Amino acid sequence: MIEVQSLTKHFGPIRAVDDVSFSVAKGEVLGFLGPNGAGKSTTMKMITGFLAPTSGTAAVCGHDIRHAAIAAKRRIGYLPEGAPLYADMTARGFLNFIGASRGLSGADRAKAVDRVVDMAQLSAVLDQPIETLSKGFTRRVGLAQALLHDPDVLILDEPTDGLDPNQKHHVRQVIDEMAPDKAIVISTHILEEVHAVCSRAMIIAQGRLLADGTPAELEALAQRHNTVTLRTRALPPSAERAGLARLEGVLKVEEDGETDMPSFRVIPRDGAAVLPTVSAYVTEHRWEVDEMRLEQGRLDDVFREITTGKIAAGGAAAGGDTGREAAR
Repeated sequence: MIEVQSLTKHFGPIRAVDDVSFSVAKGEVLGFLGPNGAGKSTTMKMITGFLAPTSGTAAVCGHDIRHAAIAAKRRIGYLPEGAPLYADMTARGFLNFIGASRGLSGADRAKAVDRVVDMAQLSAVLDQPIETLSKGFTRRVGLAQALLHDPDVLILDEPTDGLDPNQKHHVRQVIDEMAPDKAIVISTHILEEVHAVCSRAMIIAQGRLLADGTPAELEALAQRHNTVTLRTRALPPSAERAGLARLEGVLKVEEDGETDMPSFRVIPRDGAAVLPTVSAYVTEHRWEVDEMRLEQGRLDDVFREITTGKIAAGGAAAGGDTGREAAR
């Protein structure tokens, strides 16, 4: 439903987006991650036709955004960064205005407005001027206008920005309910949001796509993925501790001397699943284990490692299907 091919955008000497390619199918919720200035919003603006690419193209539901812009935009619901709205309008007036702009009229428009007011929980502020609304309500009005024409594709730039925890939970529920019938792209800095609603995530930095895969696939790129942490009630003999490091798949064993109880971190080679082997070893040698914990890797660690170059980009992705296969 979304096909992006070699999108590139220059602002003078600055290359904001650098040869980005990917696709999004129906039923996918894609989390678009990256540090500030990475090129996320610029990419979204090119997909939605608000910015012309320097080179490359994007198609929405088969309509090329450069050559069939109106047809493509009819299929898109777009929540821009900052939710720019007409501040002197009421929420009701703004949604009716957007409905008319989308070609809705009469009972169809009234029904559509009622539907999105319910989805975004706006009934309490419908007749207030937008300039008087809190940041959270303003963001929800922006989300409501993106949903008004029931589009096939949703491009949402920071959809939960400014929302309180209850509001975030509700918006995530709404996205989850819509997901099977749409292709959805969400830009976010909130990594917990990726786990909450995204079936897939991409990491972009300095305009380049660096990683693309499911949240679990990206977490598996963490340097500590499948590390086993042990805490024992007594210090095992040195020979047995040395034997732990020689187990198949183990890269090294680190001892933590800062805890009250002996603690060991068994680091696997290339993310190998060493937990069963470690468990069998300590059982065989009758170690008095107080705790054994498996580290799956955290998305925020992977994000930092990839965007700071601690994980080589080539090992995680390069664009589109190639990136997804590499991440897997």
